[in-house]
Amino acid sequence: MSTRAGRIAAAAGRGALAGLVGAGVMSVGEKVEQRVTARPDSYVPARTLLTLLGRPTGDGERPTAWNHVMHFATGATLGALRGVWSVTGIRGTSANAWHTVVRLAFDQTLENGTGAGAPPASWPRQELAVDLLHKTVFSVVTGVVVDRLVPPMLVSGRGRTSH
Repeated sequence: MSTRAGRIAAAAGRGALAGLVGAGVMSVGEKVEQRVTARPDSYVPARTLLTLLGRPTGDGERPTAWNHVMHFATGATLGALRGVWSVTGIRGTSANAWHTVVRLAFDQTLENGTGAGAPPASWPRQELAVDLLHKTVFSVVTGVVVDRLVPPMLVSGRGRTSH
């Protein structure tokens, strides 16, 4: 695809694939961490998705398959964003750090907007640290993969300031 829109679409598609890889690595990392810390599974992602789909669930329900759907759908969606960043020159370590913030904000917006989650300020520090770790792993893996798949073909040369 030689048009700007076509290159952005292609980068988004490759980014979605990279996001699936990042979500997979994050999920494996969570399982390893849970074996070490004995932290139980969280079903907040599943409850969030089901609420968004008009099927709210109670706190006692454990819809495991929906957890996976939410993890991988979020991974693909935010991977697509990261792919667009890569093609436009927003790449590397700083992009991975910004992407981690976007991932955290995305999750918290949906979880708290649907009422399925609790505000992070109410979480124990250990929970905050674990969530930050796993979302960082997602963003770094996604970023490394997409930066290899997507060349920076659409880097803007228009100035050095935001205005």
